[in-house]
Amino acid sequence: MSTIALLGTGAMGAALVRGLLKAEVYTPPDIALFDTDTTRVEEFAHEIGAHFVARAEDLARYDAIVLAVKPQVVNEALQPLVRVLEARHVLISIAAGVTTTQLEALLQNDVPVVRVMPNTPALVGEGASAICLGAHANETHRAVAHKIFGAVGTAVDVPEHLLDAVTGLSGSGPAYVYVFIEALSDAGVKMGLPRDVATKLAAQTVKGAAQMVLETGQHPGVLKDMVTSPGGTTIAGLAALENGALRGTVIKTVEAATQRSRELSGN
Repeated sequence: MSTIALLGTGAMGAALVRGLLKAEVYTPPDIALFDTDTTRVEEFAHEIGAHFVARAEDLARYDAIVLAVKPQVVNEALQPLVRVLEARHVLISIAAGVTTTQLEALLQNDVPVVRVMPNTPALVGEGASAICLGAHANETHRAVAHKIFGAVGTAVDVPEHLLDAVTGLSGSGPAYVYVFIEALSDAGVKMGLPRDVATKLAAQTVKGAAQMVLETGQHPGVLKDMVTSPGGTTIAGLAALENGALRGTVIKTVEAATQRSRELSGN
């Protein structure tokens, strides 16, 4: 599938387009953009050299259509495409909580549907996305979704019934990490560091530790033990974390977010 169209060019849609261009997955002439805010999307299309599409139904000229609108407007956004999308297309949805079954029920002609749960670090090319296939999608469609979302981070495959857990972990996860970074920075300030220095050190520490997990393939516990000397500073800090029930709190946090995702999506 050599062409792609974006139905919705908000923050995530725009991030996807920029990531695709940066990774040279698609060239500007391969990309079409549509949004109800025509002035803004036309300016964006001109900026990056992509095609501006004035009518949603004209997106059917492209192979893959990424549905990047808010969940509450999915029905309205898809109406112009219901009769023009065919089995040769693929609809890739990032609308949170809208199932592949719901999307397939809105469409005709056995249109392949792929559902993706990304997160906001895709804006800086470091997203974490989970991909699942609808009833009419096949491995070619899966590969297209991986090509798109792999351009803005990491993409993994999961069964659709686990997407609520993905939402609770990586979808909402950046907010948990921001709180942890802020707490580390606050602790540095309490110990005498200037705020800007403390925040920079805290953010880089989290980034570096995450990169170590990804690049080494080592279990986080193994990496933790590598920097934990007997009677040293790190074990003293870890003991304080255990006394504060950090692990249990994080588990309960992801559990609560997952349950809320289930409630919102009707699962």
